Amino acid sequence: MKKVINTPKAPAAIGPYSQAILAGNTLYISGQVPVNPETKEIPEGITAQTEQVMQNIKAILDEAGFTFDDVVKSTCLLADMEYFKPMNEVYAKYYAKDCPARAAFAVKGLPLGALVEIETIAVK
Repeated sequence: MKKVINTPKAPAAIGPYSQAILAGNTLYISGQVPVNPETKEIPEGITAQTEQVMQNIKAILDEAGFTFDDVVKSTCLLADMEYFKPMNEVYAKYYAKDCPARAAFAVKGLPLGALVEIETIAVK
């Protein structure tokens, strides 16, 4: 059985998808871009954008009753690999120990001109 997870504390979906799906004890969070859910704006720079993405992920985790400790896998999409180091510095603040498995890719483009998008899987 699956349950749709949705919160106004993260940006609304910009297409035909859900913010997250809870299937059994596994939470699948759609790729989050750095849209501030209150202002609907994207901050400037990779550091601020990564921070916003992580806050969006946190809001969805909270809504579903999960924490960053429950995250087992992340996929990080970057507009350019030059953003890897500063993205990683922000990301590391959220995963200080027992870090999840992760992949990071540079892609040709991201929605809304974002510099970073992160997809997350968590398990209880």
